[in-house]
Amino acid sequence: MSSVVIDNTNSTARITIRQATAEPLWLKVLLTTLALSFLTLFLLLPLVIVFGEAFAKGWQVYVASITEPAAAHAIKLTLLAAAIAVPCNVIFGLGASWAIAKFQFRGKQLLITLIDLPIAVSPVIAGLCFMLLFGARGWWGEWLNDHDFAVMFAVPGIVLATIFITFPFVARELIPLMQEQGREQEEAALTLGASGWQTFRLVTLPSIKWALLYGIILCNARAMGEFGAVSVVSGKIREQTNTMPLHIEILYNEYQFAAAFAVSSLLALLALLTLVLKSALQWRAAKDYAEAAKLRAVE
Repeated sequence: MSSVVIDNTNSTARITIRQATAEPLWLKVLLTTLALSFLTLFLLLPLVIVFGEAFAKGWQVYVASITEPAAAHAIKLTLLAAAIAVPCNVIFGLGASWAIAKFQFRGKQLLITLIDLPIAVSPVIAGLCFMLLFGARGWWGEWLNDHDFAVMFAVPGIVLATIFITFPFVARELIPLMQEQGREQEEAALTLGASGWQTFRLVTLPSIKWALLYGIILCNARAMGEFGAVSVVSGKIREQTNTMPLHIEILYNEYQFAAAFAVSSLLALLALLTLVLKSALQWRAAKDYAEAAKLRAVE
């Protein structure tokens, strides 16, 4: 609770807020200590262990572990899957968020529910669903075999699984923002003679650029770190269908701990880079919003 005292001395209203109650110092110290302990135990300490084990046998062993053929192929395949999945999800996210935020149509709520489906469904189940569709005994398996086109235990299956797991990230960042912005600016641009593409490029895109970049960063990080669905559809074939997470598991199961932690450190670096970019985007977005608010106040 708090009390407010208004002093009109010298014709100037001064408002003083006195806190009737305040948290004791020991409680503040306790909560801060618990928060820092939790972060240290579950976030900082694992990262320190990963990098410590990665360089435990020296720099030469570390470089050899991430450049040997199986590791190099896993890194390339991971980058390839992310390079295909992220643009696909950007296109889908932009289209879905535009439709949901700007138009009313039947099935709108169903579309929103389907976008959330990969978040609710286990990645392993998603991988099994792809097996039922494209596997040797799946719905389309016989046709694919007849045409000599492999989806499961091949790169296309890995890409499909990665796209499915990561497609909510861009759409979920854009939908709330575009719903909040409404349709007035786009309608005004169309009224003034702008085409649909000009309206999107000059009106819509600048207002959602930070949310879009934020969604792309999260989507990319999730794509590179995906394990469950990719594990089911890939077959874990060395130097053919192994991504970085799968390669790490195989190395660890073979007791090649230095190599496993060396490759793990690359994913950890990706996570740290993601956090840095996320913080930078949030700071830049907050700065832009503050400047826009000042301009509106002046007007």
